[in-house]
Amino acid sequence: MLSHRARFRMVLVVVALVAASAPAAAAQGAASDRTAAGHSGAPMKTPTAYGYGGAVSTVDPTATAVGLDALRRGGNAVDAAVAAAATLGVTEPFSAGIGGGGFLVYYDARTRQVQTIDGRESAPASMREDSFVDPATGSPYPFQAARVSGLSVGVPGTLLTWHEAVRRWGSRPLSAALVPAAEVAERGFAVDATFRQQVADNAAAFAQFDATRALYLPGGQPPAVGSTQRNRDLAVTYRQIARHGVDTFYTGPIGADLVAAVRRPPVADDPAVPWQYPIRPGEMTRADLARYELRFPAPTRSDYRGFEVYGMSTPSSGGVAVGEALNILERFDLSTLTVTEALHHYLEASALAYADRNRYVADGTSQRILGELLGDRYAAERACRLDPTRAAPKPVPPGDPDGRYGDCATAASGVEADPGRSTTNLTVADRWGNVVEYTLTIEQTGGNAMVVPGRGFLLNNELTDFSFAQTPGAAPDPNLPAPGKRPRSSMSPTIVLDDGRPFLALGSPGGATIITTVLQMLVNRIDLGMSLPEAMAAPRASQRNSAAPQAEPAFVDRYGADLAAFGHPPFAGVAELGAATAIEFTGRYGLVVAAEPVRRGGGAAAVLRPVR
Repeated sequence: MLSHRARFRMVLVVVALVAASAPAAAAQGAASDRTAAGHSGAPMKTPTAYGYGGAVSTVDPTATAVGLDALRRGGNAVDAAVAAAATLGVTEPFSAGIGGGGFLVYYDARTRQVQTIDGRESAPASMREDSFVDPATGSPYPFQAARVSGLSVGVPGTLLTWHEAVRRWGSRPLSAALVPAAEVAERGFAVDATFRQQVADNAAAFAQFDATRALYLPGGQPPAVGSTQRNRDLAVTYRQIARHGVDTFYTGPIGADLVAAVRRPPVADDPAVPWQYPIRPGEMTRADLARYELRFPAPTRSDYRGFEVYGMSTPSSGGVAVGEALNILERFDLSTLTVTEALHHYLEASALAYADRNRYVADGTSQRILGELLGDRYAAERACRLDPTRAAPKPVPPGDPDGRYGDCATAASGVEADPGRSTTNLTVADRWGNVVEYTLTIEQTGGNAMVVPGRGFLLNNELTDFSFAQTPGAAPDPNLPAPGKRPRSSMSPTIVLDDGRPFLALGSPGGATIITTVLQMLVNRIDLGMSLPEAMAAPRASQRNSAAPQAEPAFVDRYGADLAAFGHPPFAGVAELGAATAIEFTGRYGLVVAAEPVRRGGGAAAVLRPVR
């Protein structure tokens, strides 16, 4: 009987053969009727591509085209990733931009090493544990009161991430990545249904600020589908940074305007829709902006079915939670189970990992604790709580990563209460074998709703990722605010190696559901034998240690009744979970590039030399 990994290698051979023989029409056809740029020769949304020589996958066809052009002109994966990310700041401004932060994972083909950049936003020096507690009531602010305010804005790390990535690993200066994005901002792009809906969902918040209203609510209404969206202020901002460097942002006039918006929110004198809460100022200073520093933590690592799975360490919880769940699942041979049985194991392992994530993981978690959570001995103890035939009542308690493992242990409960958020993700590979997996965000769709006047970019509301207050009687919360601290994230940019060489790179937006989206795609691809496009398109569910797990309608229709027989509670319906991008590396240097076929309006995958 073939081993799990031998069976998997046979699947890889089949995938490589399919990629080598697939006609270009098959690689381009699934969404070729959708256009998302407002100029002649607009790129097309294509969810799957096969070929060689380098590849880009993003949620947006214009960003993918800009990244691919960087590869075509001789740039490497980092050059292309930064160019695509800068373009997403134009075309996906409600999910990412220079007003936010993110995490970048990089595989260096020459050294065969995985490295990371932590560009997460940080709290200003004035941040206190009770900053999100209303002094008038002693209770935490309502979420929207905290979000649409200066209080929620963390010191942005995105621009410095771009600068440092190209300085360390790129082949061209940052200006080469910013100029094409500036051209897109000036020329404009066609508004699609997703863009318009995101504006509509934020219309009341956007209407509170003159600069936001002028940019995204022309005539007081969301822009029409098919209209051209331009952002000339952002084009000027990008060109100013390209000309003068990132200091113009962190210590210069752009930064001064950013801090002014935080400290004196640019509220409209006549908002079309009165806001339900006072719009409070923040306390960020120019010194906070000037002292911001990137971090370069070692990646997390988990060995799974013979593959090496690398992810992001704290303040992201993604690498730890995905790694722990995989370590638990490795105790079970999912390939011998039915799909429903495998999904039961996936959901239960997710709940166990989330219990530990919520209890222990945040900025400042000790390396000892992180090492224990990712250890095989701890996973074995946690796996004994996974009943192959019955779902455990939720929430399950966290374990005790104390280094002494045997029978199952219990501790205080940790329940995930973080709702979904909007982010974006991109995946890039070049002809030399370098790989970038990058997740970036401004937190809520639309961030804190403030466009910096005259600068064209939205500010983040990342500090609302902190816990607003300690829960009375509960174990100490590791994610409470503090000066300079970075809020916990679920972003999970992941690179999977096979004997030291890239096999798969993937990531997704989706707030707290990012972890489960990445985990489920890995289970789909590695354990259930799906192709990468199948693993991408498969319906998703998210169990974050909750009595009300979430699932897409197709998942409920297909598996809900069978999982109920295992004791799983009814799923809370959600239209979609995540908007992933991924690249798989097959034999003979082949590439399978995947983006979402439907979620978030469909994504855009492209390869430098498509198979014809």
